[in-house]
Amino acid sequence: MAKNNTKYMNVDGLPEVMTVDDLKHFLGIGRAQAYELIERKEFHYVKIGRSIRFSKKNFISWFEGQVAS
Repeated sequence: MAKNNTKYMNVDGLPEVMTVDDLKHFLGIGRAQAYELIERKEFHYVKIGRSIRFSKKNFISWFEGQVAS
């Protein structure tokens, strides 16, 4: 899988299963800020070993201010 070196992405450019790097690039924030956001548990994520993954759908719902059900 090739890494996306684009500094900023639009919603359509996001993968269906996102990583912390995708989050960083989309929001234009640093690594520490991205992990702080994840730790708040405002949207669902899963840990696979040391990796964190979350769905684009859940992230965009959170980003747009929709309440998780």
